[in-house]
Amino acid sequence: MGYSARIASNPYVVGSFACIGGGLFGLDISSMSGVLNNKSYLRVFNKPGPTAQGGIVASMPAGSLFGALLVTQLADRIGRKKTIILAGIVWVIGAILQCASINRGMLVVGRVIAGISVGLSSAVVPIYQSEITPPAIRGRMVSLQQWYSVRAHQSITWGILIQYFIQFGCSYIDGVASFRIPWGLQMIPAIILSAGMVMFPESPRFLFDHGREEEALQVLADLHGKGDKTNELVVLEYEEIKQQVYFERNEGAKSYLDLLKPGNPRRVMLGCCLQMWSQLSGMNVMMYYIIYVFQGAGLTGTRSNLIADSVQYVLNVVFTVPAIIYIDKWGRRPMLIAGTLAMGFWLSLVGGLQGRFGAWGEIDGTPIWLVSDNEAATKAIIVCSYFFVCSFAISMGPVSWTYPAELYSLKIRGKAVSLATATNWVFNFALAWAVPPGLANVAWKTYYIFATFNFAACIHIFFMYPETVGRTLEEVEEIFQQGHLFTAWKIDKNVGKKTLDEVVAKSKHLPIDEHHDSMDEKSSA
Repeated sequence: MGYSARIASNPYVVGSFACIGGGLFGLDISSMSGVLNNKSYLRVFNKPGPTAQGGIVASMPAGSLFGALLVTQLADRIGRKKTIILAGIVWVIGAILQCASINRGMLVVGRVIAGISVGLSSAVVPIYQSEITPPAIRGRMVSLQQWYSVRAHQSITWGILIQYFIQFGCSYIDGVASFRIPWGLQMIPAIILSAGMVMFPESPRFLFDHGREEEALQVLADLHGKGDKTNELVVLEYEEIKQQVYFERNEGAKSYLDLLKPGNPRRVMLGCCLQMWSQLSGMNVMMYYIIYVFQGAGLTGTRSNLIADSVQYVLNVVFTVPAIIYIDKWGRRPMLIAGTLAMGFWLSLVGGLQGRFGAWGEIDGTPIWLVSDNEAATKAIIVCSYFFVCSFAISMGPVSWTYPAELYSLKIRGKAVSLATATNWVFNFALAWAVPPGLANVAWKTYYIFATFNFAACIHIFFMYPETVGRTLEEVEEIFQQGHLFTAWKIDKNVGKKTLDEVVAKSKHLPIDEHHDSMDEKSSA
């Protein structure tokens, strides 16, 4: 086997390379947040007001919603690999239009097209990763997706950071190149993604589902058994895929109406609501519009604003790491409850400081609620903003993508997760558009609105979200059968857990009591 073939059959390389697809969303967020106070950008696009700027930013998540809904059809019809390649091509088209845009309409079209790519990649990359990696490293690869790319995530952290520093470097350039160069450079990772994916294998799950069983077995052998089709792990994986495919053909959800059948609506709502709370936490304010936040805090210098912003993006990356490492140790509920409380607290402080020390003023002729001539208040607002981002990165960020996938039965999981993801994009779109007018009209009170959302989320999670960490799918099923609709905190850690006798008995298809007696007899003998 040649060097390139060995690389293409290495599950770590294949899974990590696909993460580039997730990073596109992060690139897009920073591509806008870094130019909001760029004089050349404001001149070319006729100084967009709050509503217009909100529409420009919101055009990307609008496209992403459409792209995410397309994945169900594309990934199953043309394959996971080809869908990722297509996402890269679509991104390049969107980036070209943005880079060459001469008016708002052209920019919005470019962002909608780029958004379609983000929707495609954010939905299909985790599917591809989970289907080409062996069980021993599958969780690790999904965590890589969270850290390196799309926030589901929240997987946008590295994309945001890299693009923002490109924006910062180009801020020293005079003229339109200061924003066109960063927008054009966005094409590079997408080109690498599409070109590189050509040499990687298709998902064995897709191949088997389309009658290409022998090809699926060969891919599994190359990825997990060094080419040996008789390898024990390869055979086990092949049988697992076969059983899953047969199950979905016979028992899988045929339509979204299956989500309304008894036992499903509560869990579907929990997944959708968690994605909703993730957006209503206010993280969009601190990512898309952080320049506006720091302007209002009194940090009006373009260069100093960009430097302060970059610290926030670094913190977002750094504090995602412990969340990924300890998410299975800390548990979902404690992370969500502590995170929402902390985010509500820090946003309340930001709003209080703005309201107490700010007043209406103007920056370049634009009315803005501004803290002026108060260095202590300015620094306090910036520090509270940093703490807010850290609180999100270590709690709601990763858990909002991990928890929904653990809620659902195998029969409805695909459609339920896709509905939860669609909810994320709907609220992303709405808030991206609503925040600039909010800051322009109700100013510091905007932070109190998002703080209230966080406190409401905390109450909702405390009463209705059971712990799922360390439980199998069957054990989660039993948790919801216990009831506890408004008393999720009462669920004992051992509810749903199987004893050793129960597990062994089930594996041998024996009644529990009968099996237990037989084990006792063997012990006596």
